[in-house]
Amino acid sequence: MRRVRESQSCIVPKSPGGGFGFFAPCDNLDTSAVYTDRKAEARPQKGTAKTARYKGVMNMARILVAEDEQSLNRLICKNLELVGHRPLSAQDGREALRLAQKEKPDLALLDVMLPEVDGFAVKQALGEEMPVIFVTAKISLSDKLKGLNLGAEDYITKPFEMLELLARIQTVLRRVGKNAKRFCWRGLQVDLASHTVVLNGAPVELTPQEYSLLETLLLNRNIALSRERLLESAWGYDYMGETRTVDNHILRLRKKLGLEKEIQTVYKLGYRLALPEE
Repeated sequence: MRRVRESQSCIVPKSPGGGFGFFAPCDNLDTSAVYTDRKAEARPQKGTAKTARYKGVMNMARILVAEDEQSLNRLICKNLELVGHRPLSAQDGREALRLAQKEKPDLALLDVMLPEVDGFAVKQALGEEMPVIFVTAKISLSDKLKGLNLGAEDYITKPFEMLELLARIQTVLRRVGKNAKRFCWRGLQVDLASHTVVLNGAPVELTPQEYSLLETLLLNRNIALSRERLLESAWGYDYMGETRTVDNHILRLRKKLGLEKEIQTVYKLGYRLALPEE
């Protein structure tokens, strides 16, 4: 298994006929969080049919990943597992429909150029009830309009950053009411609906900005986030302050929530909320 370095780009199929192109540089991705696997075709895929078992984390989504390029399929599934979702892997349209009927996923990620049954036909067969995000190399306006007119929640073109895909997934899950409502880990309980935090049975008072930062870390747990990315997600794109404010808020969260070991500093990058698997 080869890990993606901070200076490298994530591998993505360039065309349905073969070969590889590249994602845009993954500067905000943790070198321990994102993987590509060159030898995976020779062995069974592991971990994509079960929930990542983080202690007490509840209500995460089942997400169908229909992508025929094995390395990209595995990359997406691995990152979904890292943030606590349950990925269901399919490499052709017929398998995607079978899994959708059997598992009833909360969301489907569909490549358009799938073998057997293409992504557009899969979306039509799934109907309007299942939310769909197209993730595809078909970038023409006509294809985008076709996908959206079929009822897709979003249409993402390759290449893309993994963190952007995770953020768009979270947005869709929130919009359709399938996002996580509550996180529990050891003595910490965070209710995302009411914005309340409890530690060892006692309420914890957080400022609105501290809570926004905590929510960002929770929704991207086990993935390293740069200070710039944290500013964009927790403060907003129009924030004009310095990245030092992130460090100050991180210090306060560590102290208030007893997460000195779990909120880790990633050298020359930013921070990661590390919640170990059981």
